[in-house]
Amino acid sequence: MYSSVRQFFHWGKRKWFEPRHQSTHTFPRMTRVGIIGLSHDHIWDVLPDLAGSEDIELVAAASAQLPLLERIKKEYGATTYPDAQEMAAGEKLDAVLIYGNNRAGAEEGVKALERGWHVLIEKPMAANLAGADELLKASDESDKRLMVNWPIAWWPQLNHAIAMAQAGDIGKVWQVRYRAAHQGPKEMGASEYFCDWLYDPNRNGGGAMLDYCCYGAILSRVLLGRPHGITAVAGNLVKRDLDAEDNAVMLMQYPQAMGIAEASWTQIGKLTSYNTVIYGSEGTLFVEPEEGRLLHATDKHPGGQEVIVPEPHPQFLNPATHFLWGIESGEDFHPLCQPANCRDAQEILEAGAVAAAKGARVDL
Repeated sequence: MYSSVRQFFHWGKRKWFEPRHQSTHTFPRMTRVGIIGLSHDHIWDVLPDLAGSEDIELVAAASAQLPLLERIKKEYGATTYPDAQEMAAGEKLDAVLIYGNNRAGAEEGVKALERGWHVLIEKPMAANLAGADELLKASDESDKRLMVNWPIAWWPQLNHAIAMAQAGDIGKVWQVRYRAAHQGPKEMGASEYFCDWLYDPNRNGGGAMLDYCCYGAILSRVLLGRPHGITAVAGNLVKRDLDAEDNAVMLMQYPQAMGIAEASWTQIGKLTSYNTVIYGSEGTLFVEPEEGRLLHATDKHPGGQEVIVPEPHPQFLNPATHFLWGIESGEDFHPLCQPANCRDAQEILEAGAVAAAKGARVDL
């Protein structure tokens, strides 16, 4: 059975927080950080923790949107630039956070790594697989850290569920399911700058499938591995005026398991949104977005019993803290944030788009 106080991810024989080696990185007392792109609304959720860190100095920001530059200068005192090239010429940085559209963000990430900056980029990583591969290549060649931020990575209840599944507490995992859904970016209050590219299949890389099936893709990749086949359906079921799909379902096929990713930009209410279900041969884990809400069902407790979720380790509090920890320690990032896993999730998404368009399974 599971331990209610387990705080480790099991990765092979080495526990998640056991160091592999002594870090060879040396840094100044404060890590100097810049921002590239401000049109992704998630940046405004990350900035308070970034600016509040005693070990990080928020130096500068680059964006093509003048109102967003004015906002970050007013709220955080950052020096502002119209683009990353001018910021590179004017500032000495250790790392950058990239929060523009998916296509340009991947391109800027490659340039940043080539400049010798560590990079944190928002999920899913890129607009397509080619962009993800270029990021991985640039990270390998520059020997700089690359981290992909997933908002769900900082949910203690989800992290504990992943740890339980990896430890065998529910037996052999045979299905992973995640549904991400809301009424739509605009309806949910996304800014005009965010909506401008979210609804553009070129800059986003798709529509609801790329934006929201990505969560199920990365969870399946981490818990089940790389699938051997993808089937998917997608379409404009409600919002017929959009250029991209407003709903999608993707099935990831494994020899003895499956992953299901659901996405909707048209769901009224959040009754089924953001829930993760991990099915095993000996139990089921049901993770809700509410703080600390994790249920574990077994033969003895078929209706489920609530799991006590331990307090997260300090390095799992938020993306800013985790990014800095990874830079300084040289240790692997959270499994959801590791670029190789995220590259495979991008491959799954791209195969899903092809499968939906062709109406046929795509083999990887």
